[in-house]
Amino acid sequence: MVYGLYISAEGAQAQSRRLEVISNNLANVDTPGFKNEFAILEARDSEAINQYLDSPGSGSINNIGGGVMVRETATNFNRGPITPTGNPADIAIRGEGYFQVLNDGQVLLTRAGNFMFMPDGSLTTQEGFPVLGSDGTPVQVNPEAKAVHVGNYFNERGEVVIGGDIIPLGIAKPTSNADLVKFGQNFFRSMGAAGQIPDEDRLAAPGMLERSSANSITEMMSMIETTRAYESNISMIKTQDETLGNLLSRVLRQN
Repeated sequence: MVYGLYISAEGAQAQSRRLEVISNNLANVDTPGFKNEFAILEARDSEAINQYLDSPGSGSINNIGGGVMVRETATNFNRGPITPTGNPADIAIRGEGYFQVLNDGQVLLTRAGNFMFMPDGSLTTQEGFPVLGSDGTPVQVNPEAKAVHVGNYFNERGEVVIGGDIIPLGIAKPTSNADLVKFGQNFFRSMGAAGQIPDEDRLAAPGMLERSSANSITEMMSMIETTRAYESNISMIKTQDETLGNLLSRVLRQN
């Protein structure tokens, strides 16, 4: 009976963590370049097996299982929808790779191309992080040339084209997406090497943005399903608690 309480509690905790992930996805359905996450659940062995007091498949009572737990939180790196914005400072990557930006001396990667030019001609993210060129230095243009420029500030090769200058944006690709660790909502730190993509692979969409990969309808359906699973576990905890309480009351009355 008490073990059943623990199993239900583990289930409620796992579903609670899953709800946190889904809630974060929903909060970022309008965040450019956001990559939604999902919690991966797995069956949990009993405590005796986890403590090596028994082994799986022994046929003992310890093989009844230990409920479920969250194994890890994974990121969906699929490209989000690309839509036009009409903003000349917006740009989306149509191919592989990530824009490189600088934050406190650390290079971050992002698919969010909702950039802006500052009065001094520097290109930054909405958070104020300098956007890097392919040479690793912050992008800087002539502010006077930028002021009279007409049309998009970028071309389809991911280059800044203002006042006769052509400055390739830093678009890097990590060895594997598994090397990426989330930083904030739509930035990543690469734990491995991330080199510039070849010139022939520089495919960009000026005046457009990559939207969030989180789908509000899908996330809402997942939230409903997860909420029901959470409530079921809580209901089981209450039922077992009441049953255990009644049992103890009977034992005390008999004594």
